Amino acid sequence: MNTDKEIIEAIKGGGSKGQSLMVSRYGQQVFAMVVRQVGDAMDAEELTQDTFLRAFSHISSYDPQRASLGTWLCRIAYRLTLDFLKRRRPQIVSIEDTEVWQTDIGEEQLAAGLSTGNEERIRQLELLMDDLPPDDRLLLTLYYFENRSLNECAFIIDTTAHALANRLYRIRRKLFKQLQKI
Repeated sequence: MNTDKEIIEAIKGGGSKGQSLMVSRYGQQVFAMVVRQVGDAMDAEELTQDTFLRAFSHISSYDPQRASLGTWLCRIAYRLTLDFLKRRRPQIVSIEDTEVWQTDIGEEQLAAGLSTGNEERIRQLELLMDDLPPDDRLLLTLYYFENRSLNECAFIIDTTAHALANRLYRIRRKLFKQLQKI
């Protein structure tokens, strides 16, 4: 089996075998992340192809010391998907985004309020997630649905793990407040 290093060297050498190996190894992972966000398989396929084309043309910028090859590809896919979603759907800022929070919500209260113990709660959360800005939805997908670490998410999104932890808390708090209104 070829290692990521061998795949990268083959792509740098101009061989299509390396490209085929990269797509076969990581194509499904990238597609799964993208399709969760765009909802349409054809759009997701196009964005997945764009991700690999961009990766092939920028393979010399990949640094294995910073992230795994799969995480680097997800970073490319994240940026392309976010651009696609922003072009497709105008940003709408709800009143909750500008509201000043009077009381803080503890982690235990958030965890209990957002727990998905039943099908109805899962459906409500999915509907609320659909209304989130694209970058918030992508972050939730990476962290909760793909079980990526904060460090991996931080690399993909190009920020710090600490900033993401704060952002995840704010998103969860927002979802909790919206669930309370349902």
